[in-house]
Amino acid sequence: MKQDTVMSSFSLREDYWDNFELGEDDLEYLYNHLLETEVPITPGELVELLVGERIRTEKLEIERQRSSGGDMYMPKEHYEKSQRLVFPQLNWKHAEVVNVRPGHNPELGAFQVIQVVFKDGEIREYAAGLPEHKLNEPAQLVEEEDNLNPEFVLDNYREELAEKFEQSLEDHGDFVRIAGRWFPRALLVDINIGHLNLAEAVLDMAGGGPLPTSVLMKEIELPENVNPRLLEFSMDLALQEDGRFDEVGASGEISWFLQRLEPEQVLEPPIFLRYAGIDYERSELTEEMLALERELDDELSPVTGRYQHLDEVEVRLIYPHWRAGTLPLSASVRHLFPTAYESPRIRFMLIDGETGDEIPAWVVRTKRYVYGLKEWYEKCGFIPGSIIRVERGKKPGQVLVHSDRRRSSREWIRTVLVGSDGGVVYAMLKQIVQSQFDERMAIAVPDSSGIDLLWERMAKEKPPFERVVVNTVRELAKLNPQGHVHATELYAAMNVVRRCPPAPMLALLASRPWFSHVGDLHFRHTEA
Repeated sequence: MKQDTVMSSFSLREDYWDNFELGEDDLEYLYNHLLETEVPITPGELVELLVGERIRTEKLEIERQRSSGGDMYMPKEHYEKSQRLVFPQLNWKHAEVVNVRPGHNPELGAFQVIQVVFKDGEIREYAAGLPEHKLNEPAQLVEEEDNLNPEFVLDNYREELAEKFEQSLEDHGDFVRIAGRWFPRALLVDINIGHLNLAEAVLDMAGGGPLPTSVLMKEIELPENVNPRLLEFSMDLALQEDGRFDEVGASGEISWFLQRLEPEQVLEPPIFLRYAGIDYERSELTEEMLALERELDDELSPVTGRYQHLDEVEVRLIYPHWRAGTLPLSASVRHLFPTAYESPRIRFMLIDGETGDEIPAWVVRTKRYVYGLKEWYEKCGFIPGSIIRVERGKKPGQVLVHSDRRRSSREWIRTVLVGSDGGVVYAMLKQIVQSQFDERMAIAVPDSSGIDLLWERMAKEKPPFERVVVNTVRELAKLNPQGHVHATELYAAMNVVRRCPPAPMLALLASRPWFSHVGDLHFRHTEA
């Protein structure tokens, strides 16, 4: 007579969570949960809720399937021949009783022995009619399967599932999202056009914004006796779906701005930051060139890396950002600035690291720049090539900028001039310098209005990229006794007349026979 240890484990197929898709039952459960709580749900809460519920239902279904088609075996019960049994302690195996006979054991008293045949043909014997036995207790469910462990699933699949869940909710259409939170559309409070017109007036009086939803709601008569969080969410959604309003808050915050009062340079990139795209073969770049590309840290470069640990980053201004009053959201610096779930533009305050003054600024996420520093650049006496330190503040979302000013002095600086024919000319001239700068990237610009006209003409005429590179190399080479130009100098000078990341320029230098590399990324143009 065989006695087994109590054991019952659940399992799912190995790729269950890799191929997981939300079903109607999941969406109905979510709908009912939100109906009960009346609180919009974040992506993180969404994943935890639906993973927990799916694991619960899968366990119930597994148990139902395993226990169906037979009675659960317990030693205290009596059984008959041909009766079908299920054995939880054998991982829910099914068997049929083929024989019942009296048992013989003076210590146990009267009991029976049943003989069963399992589906695989195995024959075993078990005790029956025993009131005292450890197997009379319901089988303990041992969760050995990682795919049914919520902690394991969330640790390994959270981001992937969050993306899938949110896409499913978007496709479903019955759920709406604002600032990363979800709620059923049918349960929202009605916000009418009158409420939105009042919100516009409040923002107009505040110079366009930004104002949080709570401030707007105080000035508007909204329904009473409604869950305040649900009311605020309903207001947020109504504002989001009205083209007059822009949500400009960072992640976790919701603030509103009138789009018609936003700076033009926030809605559309300034001409100096517009990159038309330049075809090139990335395979032409040498390891030395790729290293320079990472060092220059242009926001248009396809460079990735681990920078999250950096609390301070140095930025070297190129002409387009200097002229537009912007900072690049490059690979090394973007983690320091506020981000958002959906908003393409974020209004926030930069802090002058020396004076503590606030600088109203905008993060333009989709175009990868920060706008609003033009006056600060002028106050600090920056030139293209100046070095700015960007530092993470002590408060969440706070960003400090440092100018590292120094006593004014006259330095020999590469200076760009516009000739009488409208062309660009370079000369080494003494200029007053007030800040730290990169010697290879520093360029003085006495007449920025003349350069502006050049940008407008270049935008219309669209001269070939290679011709612009050749002309720039020729001009810069005149300033060097050896007649060669470093790639960093060329990159800085190219961006005085055309927005250009380093890679297309470097690939051109590497692939054309009339450019010769003379060492250490210095290049010479051969007139022949």
